[in-house]
Amino acid sequence: MKAILRYIVPTLLMLALASTDARAQGDALLTNFTMAPVYYNPAASGDTDNIRIRGGARLQWVGIHGAPQTFLATADTPFKFLGKRWGAGLAIQQESLGLFRNLTADLSLGYRFRALKGQWTAAVQIGFFNEQFKGSEVFIPDDDDFHQSADDAIPTRDLAGNALDLGLGIYYVHPRFKTGVSLLHANSPSVTFTDDAESSSPSAGGDSELNKKYKFTAPRTLYFTAEGNIPLRNTLFEVLPAVIVRSDFTFTDIAANLRVRYNKLFYAGIGYRHSDAVSLLLGAEIKGIFLAYAYDYSFSAISRASSGSHEIFAGYNLKLDFSEKNRNKHKSIRIM
Repeated sequence: MKAILRYIVPTLLMLALASTDARAQGDALLTNFTMAPVYYNPAASGDTDNIRIRGGARLQWVGIHGAPQTFLATADTPFKFLGKRWGAGLAIQQESLGLFRNLTADLSLGYRFRALKGQWTAAVQIGFFNEQFKGSEVFIPDDDDFHQSADDAIPTRDLAGNALDLGLGIYYVHPRFKTGVSLLHANSPSVTFTDDAESSSPSAGGDSELNKKYKFTAPRTLYFTAEGNIPLRNTLFEVLPAVIVRSDFTFTDIAANLRVRYNKLFYAGIGYRHSDAVSLLLGAEIKGIFLAYAYDYSFSAISRASSGSHEIFAGYNLKLDFSEKNRNKHKSIRIM
């Protein structure tokens, strides 16, 4: 069973390529999704009064060859301009899945305003989407029942291309909860590759061969997120529930977690990924330095070949003071 699962991911990718119009892999669904809100919603930029920096990795289905690996970095900050409050953010992702690699880098800008006893942010996002396919690493066994080694539908060279990537979102912050809706890859960016390495030249007396074209598309993806903060009376504990829903209008994924935090310093919790896994979450934040870990144990058949999925995040928060009397005065990182 383990040997079979080892080739599940590459085989599915080959089957997808057979149409030469493949859907690129989507954004990673993190168990620690609350640690990188800007990754899922550009309007989460500047939702606090902190300069917030996060970096981390998700290693999914450890033990299975070609399983997804995601590396992520985000940063965001609030600022004032023309007497108004704004938020700016950056999200960079590098992901690998089988023979695919993609890289996204997005900038976001949001306008903040108050309404309905809370703070709203409406934001737009612009960036680029890079897709790569490692055709030089394609290996098709002689006894493969689906493809032949000379299948024209599968590139045999490394291919890469870029496309404009757009997104938008809205986010609401209340003293007891946060929630938002966003649409990422709103323009459904497509990368088209042309593989003409094997085309013959008419002048050489050979038959002219049409260039083979391969198209990869990042689907429009809708996200809904919500997280709460419920203090327990007469204690230093608080309960932090959170949920995320992702849909590309064909498939829908849901993940939720419940954490208990002590004195705003340490937390532990459990999570659930619908039809996929149960999770353990641990984290700490001391003097602005943040660390988080999550482990997913799959309850599907894939657990027979994988030891589970791991996530680790680290980051830093720097508090900003927007009061008029302290304008232009911020604490230096070097003396904190």
